[in-house]
Amino acid sequence: MWSIGPIGFAAPWLLLGLIALPILWILLRAVPPAPIRRRFPGVALLLGLTDNETQSDRTPWWLLLLRLLAVAAMIIGFAGPVLNPQAARDGTGDLVIVLDGSWAGAASWQAKIDRVDSLLDEAAVADRRVAVVSLTDLPNDDLPFTAPLEWQNRLPNLQPNPWQPADPAAYFASQSGSFETYWISDGLDYASRTDLLETLEGFGTVRVFQTPRQTTGLRPARFEDGQVLVSATRTPVGNLTETTISAIGLDPAGVERQLATVPMTFDAGEAVAETAMVLPPELRNRITRFEITGTRSAAAVSLTDDALKRREVALIAGRDDREGLELLSPLYYLREALEPTADLIDGALTDILQANPDVIILADVAILTDIEASGVEDWVNQGGMLLRFAGPRLAASDLGRNSEDPLLPVRLRSGGRSVGGAMSWGEPKSLAPFTEDSPFFGLAVPTDVAVTSQVMAQPDPTLADRVIAQLADGTPLVTRKISGEGQVVLVHVTANAEWSTLPLSGLFVQMLERLAVSTRPASPDATELEGTTWTAGKILDAYGRFADASNLPGIPGEELATAQPGPSLPPGLYANDDRQIAINVIGKDTMLSSAQWPPRIVVEGMAVMRETALKGWLLGIAICLLLMDVVASLAVGGRLRGPRADVAAGLMLLLLAAPQADAQTPDEFATTATSEVVLGHILTGDPETDEVAAAGLLGLSQTLFRRTSIEPAAPLGVDLEQDELAFFPFLYWPITADQPLPSRTAYGKLNRYLRSGGMILFDTSDANTARFGSSSPEGRKLQAIARSLDIPPLEPIPSDHVLTRTFYLLQDFPGRYASRDVWVEAAPPDAELIEGMPFRNLNDGVTPVIIGGNDWARAWAVSPSGARMFPVGRGMAGERQREIALRFGVNVIMHVLTGNYKSDQVHVPDLLDRLGQ
Repeated sequence: MWSIGPIGFAAPWLLLGLIALPILWILLRAVPPAPIRRRFPGVALLLGLTDNETQSDRTPWWLLLLRLLAVAAMIIGFAGPVLNPQAARDGTGDLVIVLDGSWAGAASWQAKIDRVDSLLDEAAVADRRVAVVSLTDLPNDDLPFTAPLEWQNRLPNLQPNPWQPADPAAYFASQSGSFETYWISDGLDYASRTDLLETLEGFGTVRVFQTPRQTTGLRPARFEDGQVLVSATRTPVGNLTETTISAIGLDPAGVERQLATVPMTFDAGEAVAETAMVLPPELRNRITRFEITGTRSAAAVSLTDDALKRREVALIAGRDDREGLELLSPLYYLREALEPTADLIDGALTDILQANPDVIILADVAILTDIEASGVEDWVNQGGMLLRFAGPRLAASDLGRNSEDPLLPVRLRSGGRSVGGAMSWGEPKSLAPFTEDSPFFGLAVPTDVAVTSQVMAQPDPTLADRVIAQLADGTPLVTRKISGEGQVVLVHVTANAEWSTLPLSGLFVQMLERLAVSTRPASPDATELEGTTWTAGKILDAYGRFADASNLPGIPGEELATAQPGPSLPPGLYANDDRQIAINVIGKDTMLSSAQWPPRIVVEGMAVMRETALKGWLLGIAICLLLMDVVASLAVGGRLRGPRADVAAGLMLLLLAAPQADAQTPDEFATTATSEVVLGHILTGDPETDEVAAAGLLGLSQTLFRRTSIEPAAPLGVDLEQDELAFFPFLYWPITADQPLPSRTAYGKLNRYLRSGGMILFDTSDANTARFGSSSPEGRKLQAIARSLDIPPLEPIPSDHVLTRTFYLLQDFPGRYASRDVWVEAAPPDAELIEGMPFRNLNDGVTPVIIGGNDWARAWAVSPSGARMFPVGRGMAGERQREIALRFGVNVIMHVLTGNYKSDQVHVPDLLDRLGQ
């Protein structure tokens, strides 16, 4: 293809015809138009006559120019001009398109998909097999080579993942054969990228597609010197840049909102920036994450866990600290352990209760007034934690002796047990290993921790269930009781070193952490997390949005300690009892660096210049110019009079008039809707939602055409206020949060439609965030719409409903989401299973409504060219989910058109028996 600037020509040799234009100009100028002949009766009559009208002997220059332009347009048009021609790349054989597929490419993911699409077009022209591979989601088997068109249909299912590639070189090293590689890079360097490049070059040439762009990541926040410090890193390092950090959390009403913002500035030439937030403890403890405003990436989100949430802890001692003897103070070791990680509160107990702290610690406090005891009991029942330490005062009191005290977890025996006492130990006792049901399970017990004295628990049937730590001889050391929403914990030794060496050990701090009295700013190590299992509460996708974590298995603590996001450990918030650990994409010491490629590697940009054929436009212009030449020639020759003038005027109007699309009249709408089977969708007033619904029904109609005897026409949008609903056997109604309620007239038409055998599929498209009947905005809107509709009692689709077998055998009904909350008309109470038949004899009519939130339209949707428009799931599992969604759509339409034909088959054996067959 020969090019001039941005225009290329498929047949450039035809442009040689332009050389003949000057010759054509000379010929047209040399041959004047034919003269007008006039017949006179006699020559004598010509004498003395003068001719006031003159006829030119040459063609006007402007008419010549018009003709030359028309001829030039035809010559150039037949030469096959193309705007932005793409040079064909050399290459044959198999092609592998590799995408990094990490969070770093999420912000420009669509540009990468467009580039892959253009490369697939080129591969289709060259008749090459292609395999598209995401390095963050490698195939389980060999490279999936197939036709380029097949991969173009799968492109919507390709999505980035919120982690970096781990070791893709090992996967490709196991492959065989030869292939060329196109590498769609996210622009970031990572550990195994160099090894992967060397491996791929062993199979053939490698070409990289990468557009330089700045990538910014937010490091985990930390608490220092009374303020929250947030830092970020960027690449490439450039000029001074300013951005904004937002703190997101729950307000007192439980609504997520932006709690605070602070500017952050990257100085010129600096890769790291840091800013501070000074927040009150109440506000700081509500923060769930920090975000870089305006950045769409998992790296722009930093989740917070217990390391940032400093709990408010009140300390109360049963005796005053003795001056000069701080080490003997009941609160000394507690203060040392808690000050780095908690906000400590001092004061009278009645005043402390008004501050509503998270934890109240009573160190050797025996007697409380009735008002204090009542207030503490109410506070515990509302979710507080009371932690008590024993001591001489508690041992000498009668508290909990005769009956169980509400502020003690167990009854106590009179006196105490100590080395050399009445209930003497022969020697100090060590701690027993913690059992699996203890919150301290997994903590290593130091050999130098010894107990010399303690208060004893009175044996009773509940004691064993309340012991969470014990001595080597089985004596309870720590007991706990659940009270209302809170808990009461008693440590049977003192908070100082009088009765044991426990406060002198690191185990003391770890036990306070496990009880959620304090939090630990540093990430726990594998030893501390060994033997624990953690559940994902929230996980992030590559775009920094929260994704569904309900199907993830428990994560072993050892794996969680690595804090390295991957397929088995997506970034998110993980919980174990009362503890939370955040796994973020960016670590506290992470530095980002740009990917650098060797000089031998060809690097292209990510921008896609689509080819545009200009042949049709130029030939159309040529035809218009020739028609104008006809009119101009008639005018110059004096023949543009009478009817000819009217024809010329009509011709000019035809050229200048733009086609106008008129709206269908009611009769035309009725003809279109009833001439063939037509699927309809309710117009919501939201253009995007209506376009998706139309594309979804188009995809379902094409599937019905290919797989069944139903041949639907193009779907139609239905206006509830103006259009007749009876023309449609099936209506798809996408529910949006802000669509208006139907009018009284529209409700009348809807109820007549439902009573006369029509079906409406209500789709709230919220199954990824809510369940049926929940208070999502779409769910509330559906409830408002349904209040005036004649909808029968509903039930989840039973396993023997006719929808499970009208065409395909199904038990799941997914769309873009895979929730099982799909509801239909409830079966009659007397529906029974006939002996020998696998299905019940359900109601004879078609269910008038199907309600769900699986977003079926996006699973069905196709573009006018037939390509899938939206991703479903991940990889081949997503394609399988889309296939099941299409099968569900086929079953629904077959159910609408055939009724309960499949259920009626249960009567066939009885009929044959009666007929004697």
